[in-house]
Amino acid sequence: MPTFPRNPIMSLTAEQPRHELGESYGPDLRLEDLLTPELAELELGYGTAAGSPQLRSAIAARHGVRPEQVVVTIGGMHGIFLLGYLLAERGGEVVTTAPLFPMTRTAYESLGADVRVIPVTFDEGYRLTADAVRAQLTPDTRLVSLTTPQNPSGVAVPRSVLREIVDAMAAVCPDAYLMIDETYRVAAYGDDAVAETAVDLGPRVVSVASLSKCHGAAGLRIGWVISTDAELVDQLVTAKFNTVVSASPVTEALAVRVFEREDEILAVRRGWLAENLAITADWVRANSDVVEWIRPDAGALCVVRLKPSVDLERFRRAAAAAGLRLADGDWFGDEPRVFRLGFGFLPAPDVKAALDAALDALREAVHAAH
Repeated sequence: MPTFPRNPIMSLTAEQPRHELGESYGPDLRLEDLLTPELAELELGYGTAAGSPQLRSAIAARHGVRPEQVVVTIGGMHGIFLLGYLLAERGGEVVTTAPLFPMTRTAYESLGADVRVIPVTFDEGYRLTADAVRAQLTPDTRLVSLTTPQNPSGVAVPRSVLREIVDAMAAVCPDAYLMIDETYRVAAYGDDAVAETAVDLGPRVVSVASLSKCHGAAGLRIGWVISTDAELVDQLVTAKFNTVVSASPVTEALAVRVFEREDEILAVRRGWLAENLAITADWVRANSDVVEWIRPDAGALCVVRLKPSVDLERFRRAAAAAGLRLADGDWFGDEPRVFRLGFGFLPAPDVKAALDAALDALREAVHAAH
């Protein structure tokens, strides 16, 4: 019987610890931030299979596409699952990376896909190359699944590399699709420019994202898939109808409100993320004898690695005793001494307190190792 494997990342949905550095998103919006008197008149019937016209229009406007090229999904993972189901189930070949958000790979494996993995490593700065992707392509490849910026590292794949990957796929597996998970694309720091969406790189390039990470609206469970391939969009709408019928009209209406206030919401978060990133950078720099990192390009997260002087198991125990949670690298298929550090969730004073707790745990583990 097909099953979904359990991954310890599920612990992030449990009770929040004293010091939360495991999460991958910024602060949560509140319902009062989005409510309007008009929402009280909303009828609680079924929504449309493709998603409400207002929400599809809002998403389309931000990606330079037409509303009919957008399919609203129940979070980004629903879109990823539907794409895997349509393109790569029962032995279809999927090319992706490791480390990777674990539910993405689980979705493909649970469908019986043949998953070919490209390793990206801390020592190489998690930089993906077109040559590495090309080496895994075969005529049987049905889907290439990439994330930019990546989870857990926050490292982006340059647009020039994506273009090279599109060209390689056209030569080796022209019927395959390139799915780009752009969940963290608009989570820029301060005055940094927001990367362009990849959806305009060709008709077989598909973009997936959601309101969960950058906008602080994970509770709405609103995501989307964008494709300029009309046949694929039609298949996605049909697949969505046959799995969940529609998204909630309530959350779709609230999502429209998020987009109406998007500039304001993201402006506040740009400052929040920039401040917390600077705090994290200073902490790593001041404690470079016990920890190192890869600076992220965008997003509310980064990767840190413990130096060899730190006893890993003692650090884990000391962190747990202090009520500190980091996301273990092996949740994502990374090396054991690597952790995802989510610096975007807490306000700056709490980030500092959590990093102080992490330092205490590190120092305790270093002392024990000697």
